[in-house]
Amino acid sequence: MSLTTLDPKTALIVIDLQKGIINSSLIHPIADVIEQTRALLDAFRQRDLPVVLVNVAGGAPGRTEQLRCHSTLPEGFSDLIPELDLQPGDIVVTKRTWGAFASTDLEAQLKAKGITQVVITGVATGTGVEATARQAYEAGFNVTLALDAMTDRRPEAHEYSLASVFPRLGETGSTHDILNLLAMRSA
Repeated sequence: MSLTTLDPKTALIVIDLQKGIINSSLIHPIADVIEQTRALLDAFRQRDLPVVLVNVAGGAPGRTEQLRCHSTLPEGFSDLIPELDLQPGDIVVTKRTWGAFASTDLEAQLKAKGITQVVITGVATGTGVEATARQAYEAGFNVTLALDAMTDRRPEAHEYSLASVFPRLGETGSTHDILNLLAMRSA
């Protein structure tokens, strides 16, 4: 399915583009993800549409079969990368779960602004991006996913999210597709 429209009140949500994550072994070059995200950031800011920059500063409690790092994070781990060019009007959300809506006030902040749709980018496709997309969908937002503005450490998780999960949560497309829809709205 291709992108059909962007609501007049659409926000951009950027997941975990932070210093402690971008140097991970990722399946797509992080520079490409940053470049695509940056193009979206510029377009949303030019149109005074909300930008949400999300970082992660820990993990949810509980037992898992796979080991998780619960030790203290290194200095600067959660710092947003400078390429995001944090602006005074941006919404910054620090999460301690995979998704940006759980245990934060993001839903309330977006609904207070009348937001009905979100565009999501970031790292990692099969965890932070997917969990945020699921939570946005469950909260009643229209969801759009910029497929060329996300990556993961695990190819199988990335591909599964793109092929099997995202089409059930919203619409998918490229950064170019989203920028074209924004431009058509401005024309």
